[in-house]
Amino acid sequence: MKGTAVSSRTKTKQKMPAKVRSAPIKSASVAAEGWKIKAEGLSLLRPARKPRPVWLQARPQKLEIDLRRSALVVIDMQNDFCHPQGWFGQKGVSMRATRKPIPMLQKLLPLWRAAGGRVVWLNWGVRADRLNLPEAVLFKAKVDAQGGLSGVGYAESSPLDRGPSLVPGHWGAQVVDDLPVAAEDITVFKHRLSGFHDNELDSLLRQQGISTLLFSGINTDRCVFSSLQDAGFLGYDCVLLEDACSTPSPAYVSRAILFLVEKLHGFVASAQALTVSLTPKGARP
Repeated sequence: MKGTAVSSRTKTKQKMPAKVRSAPIKSASVAAEGWKIKAEGLSLLRPARKPRPVWLQARPQKLEIDLRRSALVVIDMQNDFCHPQGWFGQKGVSMRATRKPIPMLQKLLPLWRAAGGRVVWLNWGVRADRLNLPEAVLFKAKVDAQGGLSGVGYAESSPLDRGPSLVPGHWGAQVVDDLPVAAEDITVFKHRLSGFHDNELDSLLRQQGISTLLFSGINTDRCVFSSLQDAGFLGYDCVLLEDACSTPSPAYVSRAILFLVEKLHGFVASAQALTVSLTPKGARP
């Protein structure tokens, strides 16, 4: 019995290395620009991306950006913020302010996609049970346009019921029909003013090789600025497209944001200037 046991162990030791050496790599789930299966083995080399440079008029300096490493971030252009029957509309918030970026984005988005830039829709999207929202966030959500408490907060239904406010999968959290979302676009839901807090946005952008972010959407002084600030803290190059952003806050608030971005956090440009840069020669933007 003892000799037989030793013999079995010896046979096992002799077989295992042979199996390991001859095991083929059968996985086909390798990213197009990631690891490659070759005859010699597995290559971890990433191919270099040929830059797609474009110049953009900006303040305080004119910029050259690489479209292959840039993303246009569109923030909170959703029914609950931009539709008259949405959460904001029923609170009395100005739709003139929240819908202001729409015409410019309608011009810019097709040109941006055609030039090879990525689009990231950064949208409010809270849990239906609101378990990860602190009291300050829950309380502030109930404040109406006059500064009173409307009684309708996140994941609650407004009097004109279009479903729970800003819950993914419901009408209010969807991007407005005026701005169609393309199949190749990226959608990320957030549950704080900053899209980089407590979610996957940073790791998703880095995995795509994105290093430059151009910000648009609403509100300039809230989610747009908070997300831009955090992006800068994380090392991204940040550009605020001032004519593709808006807010119902007083005008001096937006002027302060533009000053701070230009002074500290990055650059201020216009979506109109970007459409000119992206428009093929001979065509009019």
